[in-house]
Amino acid sequence: MQITKQRAYWLCQIIGWSTWGLLNFAVLFMQSSKVAFTDFFGAVFQVAFYIGSSHFLRTLIKKQQWSTFSSTRLIPRILISNLLLGLVNYFSLILVAYLMGTLMVSVEMKPIHMFLSILGPTAMYFLWSLVYFTYHYFEEYNKSLKYQAVIRDTELNNLRAQLNPHFIFNALNSIRALVDEDPKKSKSAITQLSNILRNSLQVDKKKLVLLQDEMATVEDYLSLESIRYEERLNVEWEVSKRTHKIKIPPMMIQTLVENGIKHGISKLKSGGTISVMTRIEGDFLVVQIRNSGVYLNNKPSIKSGYGLSNTKKRIELIYGGLARFTIKNESENTVLTELVLPKGY
Repeated sequence: MQITKQRAYWLCQIIGWSTWGLLNFAVLFMQSSKVAFTDFFGAVFQVAFYIGSSHFLRTLIKKQQWSTFSSTRLIPRILISNLLLGLVNYFSLILVAYLMGTLMVSVEMKPIHMFLSILGPTAMYFLWSLVYFTYHYFEEYNKSLKYQAVIRDTELNNLRAQLNPHFIFNALNSIRALVDEDPKKSKSAITQLSNILRNSLQVDKKKLVLLQDEMATVEDYLSLESIRYEERLNVEWEVSKRTHKIKIPPMMIQTLVENGIKHGISKLKSGGTISVMTRIEGDFLVVQIRNSGVYLNNKPSIKSGYGLSNTKKRIELIYGGLARFTIKNESENTVLTELVLPKGY
């Protein structure tokens, strides 16, 4: 049977206060082997009073929404309410003792006895309040984490979903340019595109894929582009076998390679070279993509490309501050794009 939150609360109330009452009764029994009925009744009454009064405090907390208060507003309210309940608890026991004829005025009315009799219940209410607010703090914290995870996953899915249409649009433009010039090459390009789309559909719903699978997509993409650029595109590889089983976000390297060709090599009449290198440095995977061209940063007339903004958002959502993404001019005619990702994901 599934325990509801409300039922769990009452179970904790009853079991917790009853345990405290049994411990008090056990101490009383150890002090005197003979326990009167009035002592037993007093212990039961006090347990029932604690259950009812702490529930009243909970109702007050929920009604006035104390959990939303700052610590400077919350702490005084907790202390005052605990002290008031401690006073009510003490005088309730005095009343019960008086009605049962067991009240010893000479003892109960001593200042030190009154102080200790009020301090004890007040401390118990404070302990109850501490447990209550600690539980709700972690509950709200977990809700916040779950909410942030849902938002992050939704945004990642949106970013991933945007990659396919963006890539298909560019690929179709490449094939269109070949249809009139070389029908045979255009047919080959369509075959390459179908391979890429098949791979992208398989990883579309995955958060991470093996680097070797990502590289297979990159190879298909560069084969497609080689048909278009012919001798104007030179490709170099330096992929460490140690990096093959490391997981990375799908289509991330492919997007950066595409960005290097579109905004770098395609602008050069003589074409250029694009190189892909991967290696492991400590606990991180380093991916470096070099392409011929010039990176014009902070120029309003030059757009850095959709792929870069998409990549930055994705690594921030997945890795937070653990990953690093940079793009810069390594030399006068070479642009370096570098990804540094934690390999334990």
